[in-house]
Amino acid sequence: MDVQQENKKNSRVLLSEINVTPFVDVMLVLLIIFMVTAPMMQQGLDIELPETAGAGITIPDEPFILTIKKNKRIFIGSAQIPISQLGKKTAAILRSRKDKHVYIQADKSVEYGVVAEALAEIRSMGLYQVSLITTFKGK
Repeated sequence: MDVQQENKKNSRVLLSEINVTPFVDVMLVLLIIFMVTAPMMQQGLDIELPETAGAGITIPDEPFILTIKKNKRIFIGSAQIPISQLGKKTAAILRSRKDKHVYIQADKSVEYGVVAEALAEIRSMGLYQVSLITTFKGK
């Protein structure tokens, strides 16, 4: 019996527990990476919209927005479009969409002539549902 008891003492017991420390370390590193990169993922163009006192309208879920920046460059989404191709590109994009409405957001320092020229290009393709985006100036 002495030999059996001694063999039992010398044999090792296997533990089937998972060590979660490396898992927690990896998750914390991923969390830090996400927290640092998330603010950099914001999309959009930096423009300063004019203010109006009028009532707003409801905009569909995915509106077609045309952006005119201070430097008179015109963008559809994040793609820059020359003014000469604006009407054709807009019409081509809107052919496949149910909502044919065009929203123009122009920086308030852009000359009126640039906005009028963009509007004329869009209307030359038979697109007459055009709205201007402004910010609401509350009282």
